[in-house]
Formats: sequence, structure tokens, C-alpha cells
Amino acid sequence: MGRSAVLRKEKKTFSLSKEAIEYLESTRKKKGKSSSEVLEELIRDSKLADEQARISQNIRHYYDSLSDEEQTENRAWGQFAESQFPRE
Repeated sequence: MGRSAVLRKEKKTFSLSKEAIEYLESTRKKKGKSSSEVLEELIRDSKLADEQARISQNIRHYYDSLSDEEQTENRAWGQFAESQFPRE
């Protein structure tokens, strides 16, 4: 697949609330970008936040699933690792 196929955009029409339009216009003016660029940025930011939340949830699930013995071992390794760095 060529680069132009990846960058191809699709035209869509959306109905937005007055408040959403005002926010979009305000952000567009502040950033000196087109409405499409602002929307793309908002979508990218939202996708990134979703991905970070998913990763955080997976990490939390991993640590919550550790046995008491595994938690103790991890804590000991963490203390050892911290002791290897010079104090400032």
C-alpha cells in the first residue's frame, strides 16, 4: 500500500451541538488550524488516552493477580534496584 493510500481522507458530514461548534471554532482560531485538523487532533488524543487507560488497567490487573509470595519477591527486587542508584 502506497503512502498516498494511507493519507487519503474521507469526507463526512456531522451534526454537532452549538457548544461543540463553539469549542471547535475557538480551538481552531487559537491553534491556527483547520477544523479538520483540530478534529483529527482531538480524535488522536482520545485514542491515546484510551490506549493509556487500557495499558494501565492491564498493569493493575497483573499486579492485583500476584500472590503474596510474588508481591514479597517483587518488593525485594525493587528495594535492591533502588539501592543500586546513588542518592542525590
